[in-house]
Amino acid sequence: MSDMRKITAFVPAKLLAAAQAHTGEGVTETLRQGLEKIAHQAFYDRLRALKGKVKFDVDLDTLREDREFDGRGNVR
Repeated sequence: MSDMRKITAFVPAKLLAAAQAHTGEGVTETLRQGLEKIAHQAFYDRLRALKGKVKFDVDLDTLREDREFDGRGNVR
């Protein structure tokens, strides 16, 4: 986070208090976490929109050739 901006925001006091109670952090960290959550959600929404549109051509047997597995299917 090299570029920082100082902002003034009017938010409902009860909403901020509830959010801070959840994060256990101060105002700045709580707002940062909220903004990150929104940004991540936007990314996942775009990712979900790709469902069924990306074709993978993967051969699992080829991928497994250089690995050894135990009796439970775990890589050794």
